[in-house]
Amino acid sequence: MFGWNLKHSSLRPIALDIGHSHVKMVQLQLGGGRTSVVAACKAPIEAAAADSPEKRTDAVVEAVRQMLARNPFHGRNVVSHLPNSALRMTSLRLQENDPNRIMKALAAEAADRFGLNPDVDIINYLVAGAVRQNDDVKNELIVIAAADEAIRAHIEMLERAQLRPVSIDTIPTALFRGFTRSLRRQEDKQRTAIFVDIGARYTSIVFGRAGEINFIKQVKIGVDDFDTAIAERLDIQPGEAQSLRAKFRRERSAEYATVSVSDTDRLLDESTKLDPQTRQAIVDSLTAVSEKVAGEVSLCLRYYTVSFRGKRVERAWVSGGGTYETLLLNVLKRKLAVEVDVAYPLRGCDTSGKNIEANLGGDRRGALSEWAVAVGLGLKGCSRTRMSVDEPEPVAASV
Repeated sequence: MFGWNLKHSSLRPIALDIGHSHVKMVQLQLGGGRTSVVAACKAPIEAAAADSPEKRTDAVVEAVRQMLARNPFHGRNVVSHLPNSALRMTSLRLQENDPNRIMKALAAEAADRFGLNPDVDIINYLVAGAVRQNDDVKNELIVIAAADEAIRAHIEMLERAQLRPVSIDTIPTALFRGFTRSLRRQEDKQRTAIFVDIGARYTSIVFGRAGEINFIKQVKIGVDDFDTAIAERLDIQPGEAQSLRAKFRRERSAEYATVSVSDTDRLLDESTKLDPQTRQAIVDSLTAVSEKVAGEVSLCLRYYTVSFRGKRVERAWVSGGGTYETLLLNVLKRKLAVEVDVAYPLRGCDTSGKNIEANLGGDRRGALSEWAVAVGLGLKGCSRTRMSVDEPEPVAASV
């Protein structure tokens, strides 16, 4: 999105996904008709660092350096993404087709809506498609912009971590790229799908079909809101709420596991199980936040079906840390009139290398859906579809 053209190579640059609470790195290799994971690692970001941008940057830099030292990553070229908080996105409808006139209109919109300086800051756009507005047919554009200061600060952080940035992406575009790779059947690639990534602080919602993005929305709701809701309901600290939520998830997994009653009793000592009142408070909190997420996706779906008539949506793919909350998935399935599936971003990838499975944080049965953005970053520039030569190709310049 904001970057340099990548040369095609079997060994991809390191993909760096910096989230709010964790840093994930993965490096892929392509060859012989398969994708292999060469190295992968995940490290937490200290909670204490969240209070200060400087401390957070220091924590990320140290985490990356440690991950590079302890894992067999090749080279130091890296593809990363700007944080959601640094991005400015909106949709704009124009009848113009001339690129120069489009950029002039976008510059005015970015200055007016976001307070950006078109002469300094970065403004890109994707052509989402033709939409009918009254009696006119217009081009719907997805405007993606960021302040020059934010981009330079991001590059400086990468260089401090001893990395060489070759491209800076965005979470929605990386997410879409990774999902597109996982769609095996040609008919799936031609159908419109919703891609939803539920992170710690933000949820990214992307609509796309046939290798092209048609709609993007970033919503400031994430997994952390589960803990905030539980903490407020039970009058406890968010850290305690997170522990209770994890315990509740383990208990539900044990309840639905195909084990005998005696085995279950052995796994869960009755004296340590959550009491009914606490369980209900957790359920109510998770449901309330899940309803908000589902409501936002539903509004996006309504906008899309009205704007892009005839492009029917049939499926939603969900990724990110939120996929581990079964209640959220159930609410999405109930609220959306489409099929809802958990993403398997590493499906079909060879993860048999030394310590790869352990470093990914799961086993061969797990979805590992929190790696969706990282995988999309790792594939930047190598897909044969139009959208990934350097993205659903943005028309504006790079840094």
